[in-house]
Amino acid sequence: MIVALVGATGTGKSALGLDLAERWAARGIAAEIVNADAMQLYRGMDIGTAKLPECERRGVPHHLIDVLDVVEEASAARYQREARAIIEGIQQRGAVPIVVGGSGLYVAALLTDFRFPGTDARLRSHWEAELDRLGADALHRELAQRDPRAAEAIDARNGRRVVRALEVIDLTGEPFSAGLAARDTPWRPYRQIALRVPREQLVPRLDARVEGMWEAGMVAEVEALREHGLERGITARRAIGYAQALAQLAGEMTEAQAIAETAALTRRYARRQVGWFGRDAATEWVDALDEHLGERVDALLATDPPRIPRP
Repeated sequence: MIVALVGATGTGKSALGLDLAERWAARGIAAEIVNADAMQLYRGMDIGTAKLPECERRGVPHHLIDVLDVVEEASAARYQREARAIIEGIQQRGAVPIVVGGSGLYVAALLTDFRFPGTDARLRSHWEAELDRLGADALHRELAQRDPRAAEAIDARNGRRVVRALEVIDLTGEPFSAGLAARDTPWRPYRQIALRVPREQLVPRLDARVEGMWEAGMVAEVEALREHGLERGITARRAIGYAQALAQLAGEMTEAQAIAETAALTRRYARRQVGWFGRDAATEWVDALDEHLGERVDALLATDPPRIPRP
């Protein structure tokens, strides 16, 4: 069985993963954590991704953290291949894989029969040129006309994913969202636990988290990453917080503006995460603020068949 801990950013997924791993270790059950946060794949992107430093991982093995340079392009297809190989290794060792992260497409790619069409350099170049000419919002409107479900699932600001969706539609003649239907078929047996925090409590937590990023040295982290090519990174430079810190360093934003925009985008991203996992019938929701959270999730995972409370 694979256990996935998902949900919006800032809900405590990493802490819960460690709690469960320690609980199971006390009963003689080994567990290893597999990262499912796309931005935690990148070396040096620590503060802005709330990446747990190695000294705070309590001796629990972690996988797929710090595996890419910022100039490399992260992709769900590559993640699927690598994460599945890692999970097979974990299970062969007799341990339980705990998938932790809120990147919905990456989680779906790993856990379900999600299949990725090939690529077409000509089509990709066409849509990338259109992205440069018209902007992400215009391409997102095009996608909404051709595949409303895909447009709902993809952030209008994520030009790279909008381009990919339009490429797939042209390449296959089918909606990009057809691949989402595969989420109904598991790759391996799994339980998907989503942490829920009421919006009126989550928003202040997220805003405080962003403020804390800047206080912890976000701008200095980004300045150091520039020397490693962050501004050339197709994926990394667009990450929430990192794009704004780059703009601050370039004099295009004040610190207050960078923080405010990062906070707004983080809130928006959290809403999309809740929507993504909320539409997934496999999701089992738990109260992230429950003071006995670890105990309750441990008990929930022991149920068979599972209870599936709705948000």
